[in-house]
Parts: sequence; structure tokens; C-alpha cells
Amino acid sequence: MCGIIGYVGQREVISILLNGLKHLEYRGYDSAGIAVDEDGTMKTFRKTGKITGLDTLCKGHHGQSYRGIGHTRWATHGAPSETNAHPHLDCQRRIAVVHNGIIENYRQLRKELEESGHVFLSETDSEVIAHLLEGEGTPFERIQKAVKRLQGSYALCVLFLDELNTLYGVRMFNPLIMGISEGECFLASDLPAFLDTTRKAIYLEDGEVARITPTSWEVKDFSGKSKTSKTITSIPWDPLTAEKGGYKHFMLKEIHEQPQALEDTILGRVDGITGQVRFDELENFSLETVERVIITACGTACHAGMIGKYSIEHLAKVPVEVEYASEFRYRQPLLNEKTLVICISQSGETADTLAAARLAKDSHARVLSICNSMGTSLTRIADWTLYTRAGIEIGVASTKAFTCQLAVLFLLALYLAQQRKTIENECILYQVQFLLTLPRQMNELLKISDHIHELAREYYLYHDFLYLGRGVCYPLALEGALKLKEISYLHAEGLSAGEMKHGPIALIEPDVISVVLLGRGITGVKTLANIEEIKARKGKVIVISHPEHLEVIPPVEKLLVIPETSEFLAPLLLIIPLQLFAYYVALEKGSDIDQPRNLAKSVTVE
Repeated sequence: MCGIIGYVGQREVISILLNGLKHLEYRGYDSAGIAVDEDGTMKTFRKTGKITGLDTLCKGHHGQSYRGIGHTRWATHGAPSETNAHPHLDCQRRIAVVHNGIIENYRQLRKELEESGHVFLSETDSEVIAHLLEGEGTPFERIQKAVKRLQGSYALCVLFLDELNTLYGVRMFNPLIMGISEGECFLASDLPAFLDTTRKAIYLEDGEVARITPTSWEVKDFSGKSKTSKTITSIPWDPLTAEKGGYKHFMLKEIHEQPQALEDTILGRVDGITGQVRFDELENFSLETVERVIITACGTACHAGMIGKYSIEHLAKVPVEVEYASEFRYRQPLLNEKTLVICISQSGETADTLAAARLAKDSHARVLSICNSMGTSLTRIADWTLYTRAGIEIGVASTKAFTCQLAVLFLLALYLAQQRKTIENECILYQVQFLLTLPRQMNELLKISDHIHELAREYYLYHDFLYLGRGVCYPLALEGALKLKEISYLHAEGLSAGEMKHGPIALIEPDVISVVLLGRGITGVKTLANIEEIKARKGKVIVISHPEHLEVIPPVEKLLVIPETSEFLAPLLLIIPLQLFAYYVALEKGSDIDQPRNLAKSVTVE
């Protein structure tokens, strides 16, 4: 859950490391630190809090150094403190290590190392790695010995003072990427760390060690065998996409990017004249032998999967189960070659989702991933991958990645319906035409931002919010509540509207705000009764509705209406006011919107 970076080249390294860490701060921001080689001496700078504090600490330093490593931390072992901040050093201060992941057997290793005379300075699991790398042999031989002892997940950048102009990167279950440029090389957890210098990237696989110098790179597996077939990927993203583009926060920028992201996700996958849906990525894909589909994911991605279940079952007539990956991986699910497991992850590095995908593969199930990032661990495990094309998402609270996941799941439902011939071509064309109008409708909906800001000003001092929906609007209620609690730290609960009478209605009182979602069709009609029940108990109600219900909605505190669309596409429009409301409530409360407390963008540890 941390961000790491390494640089070796011909430019002064401190500013490069700090710039890279600022681009990785979404991965963790409890503390940060760097280590640099300054004329054969290991110089370290560490600071609690955000990168700006580390930047200030480094400003008075005037030394020259051309290689170094950096880290921004999301605490797992040991409280956020300068002592626990990375990089960690060996006893002789000749080796520096930054680590993303968890070393599960660190207590045992620490005890052994302390008994043999090593002195530890932190409470972290990561410090054992620096001490394991002490001893005889070349740096690569020491890394080989160390990884044999480590149990858990790790991506490492290692600086050995005794090997000039060189850094090492090690990967096992956590992301690590090389950036290649003329006269300089990078190691990093994610692309934004070096995108403003180079778009040439090489993705390391599990069990690989990279050695980089200013002018060369090589990769070996843990046994020492050279990996000569590594591919240099040309990254299509412009560095400016990682900037705020005039918006106050990345989250607001990404909310407004959704029409374009949706258009990019749809592009080339549908024929607006015939309604034909095609996925070039699904070569040799068939559901002929599939008896059931399981969708597994975490957080927002799981809410997308829950909505996808409705469209796949309704359109393709395939039974679908949805389960949180953190539960799925530990319950010994009954899987076989007739099971299709769909794993959804924006980053492609979510620890629980990766474990679920590996479990599915080990059980001979087929795995289809839905992912936003190319070349990531999930895409390499999966048999097939559908990319969402949302572009870089920096804000910790997911917005455009979610809507693009919904779009891909809807297209997949139509694609499977085509394959299985479960609905007429005219029906598919009808749905496709609605889909193609969504980007324009989203743009229209975004124009009510000021009205939603006014609404947020009215309600940001309240402490309890209930989000209600039925059918596809139930998981959307879960997502709306999650967005509010993530960035405003308010209590918010997503509920199935049909379950209100079974307990939650006891919570209704004048200071409880109910946000009610009315989708198209019978589930929207059935939810109208909940509004009456809440109003009868003096509760305050905000309604976001499909236009077909306008004539029958009772008087409420606020009514927002989305444009006309189909039942299964309504969530892509209903989510816009929910995202904006969460954003503006957090803005009024003065919360740190892009980097909310206790959260990180990519959950790469359990």
C-alpha cells in the first residue's frame, strides 16, 4: 500500500525522487523518505506526513548525488513516525531498502537477526530485509539469499553503496515497473512516478530481479536465469493527464472526465447501426461449456460487479454470483472448468482480487479480468482481459473507473447475449443506442454541479445519511454511501429499500437524511412507498430519479432528475449526482478529498 521509486542517471537525484513521490502519494501518505548515494556516503531524509514536509526538509541540502531511492508510506507495521519511515538501512549504513508489501514472517526473522547481533531501529516488518542483505557475495547473490527467507508480498528498490551507478528492483506479488530513458533509468510502483520523463516501461513479473544503471538494464529470475524476452511497453498516456487541469481536486476533474472516459471505453466495441458488440480481446472466448459466472472484486469494483450481475443475468440468461474477493479467497469455493470467474480491479494489483484470481486458476476455472491498467498482475493471471480505458485515476475515491467498469460489464452482457442468442438483435440495438447517447447525457448532467453544491451546503453539517435503492439501484446505494463516507468521514449506509421495514426504518428521525434512488421500471415504483414511510416519520428525503416517476413522486426536500435511458444504464447517470454530492459535502467540511485519511488508492496488501 506504499509507493516506491528509484533513479540512477546523470541528473541530481533528490528533486527527481521528490517529484516521483508526489505522483505516488495517492498510494500512501503517512510518512515519506529518500536515501541517496552522496560521494560514497548514504544520506537519508525522512519525515512524517505528506511529501511537502519531506520536500521542505531536503531544501537546505546542497550535496550532489545521481542515484537514490524513495518511499511514501501507508502504515501496516508500526505507527507513522520518522523512525518507521523508509528507507531502512543495514547496520553498516551501506545498504538502503524501500519496500511495498508485507513480510509475514518478519517476527521470526527479526528474532534470528537480533540474536546474531543485528540492531533494529524501527518497528516495521520491512527493516528485516536490509539486514538480510548484509553479508558476503555480490548484491545479486545477497538478494537471492534474502528472498529465500522472505514470506509474504514485496516490491523492493535496493541501493548498495558498494556497487556504483546501480540500483536493484525485486518483485513478488506487488507491482514494480522500470522506466527507460536515454542516460537514466527508473524503478517505481506506478507509471506516474516517471511519466514526465519517459513513456517507455517494462513491467516486472513475480520472482524477478532488475538491475539498472544509467545506460543499461537487465532482468533475472530468482534462480539467476536471464529474462531476455522482456518487452518495452510504450505508454499512451500524456503526463498532463496526471495533472489537475484547472480543477480544485483530482476527484472533481475525474468526475468531469467521465463522458470522455466512457466514450473511449465504448470506442470500436459497438456498431451503432447494427447493434453488433465486438471485443477483439475475447479471441477464442465462448460460454458454451460455462455453467455459472462468479464476479469477484473489492470496494467500488464489487459494487460495479453487483450491478453487472443484473444485466448479464437479464440479457444473457447466465446465472451470476457476486462476492467480495476478501471473502471469496478464504471460503474454499466450488470451482471447476465450467466456471467463469470475472475479476474486476482498477489498478490490477488489488491483493485480495489477485488472490481470488489465482485461486480460480488453481481450480481450473477460466478467468476474465476487467482492468484499467495494462500489463499488471491481474491481466497476466487472467485468460482474457477487457480494459476500461478510463485513463489515470489519481483521486483515492474512484469515480471514472467505476463508470467505465459498468460500461464494460454492460457491453459484456450484450456480447454474451449475442453469443447465446438470448435476445433479439433489435433489443441489442435498442440498448446500444441508449449506450451511445450516455456521454452526451453525462455532460448535460454535469451542468447541475452548482445545484448539487448548494444542496451540499444545506446538508454537510448533518451526521447520518441513508442511501436506498432496489434492483440495480441497490448496489448504487452502496456506492453512493461509500463515496460519502470515504471523503467526508460521515456515517453513511447503503440499504436495499425493500429491507427498510425489517429494521433500518427505526433509524429515521428529523436529523437523518435519506437519499433515495429511483431507477426505471418496477423497482423504482416499489421504492416510492419508502419515501412516504420516511416522510411520515419526519425524515428528510433527497430523491434522484429516472424521469418516468416524476408524476408520482411525493413532495421531498430535493428532487434531481436524470435524462431518459434504459433500466440497466440508469446507474451510469444516477451515479453522477451521488459523486458530486459526496465531493461537495467533503469540500464544505474541509476534508482532504484526494487523499482521505486512512485510505490508499491501490490496496496491494491484505
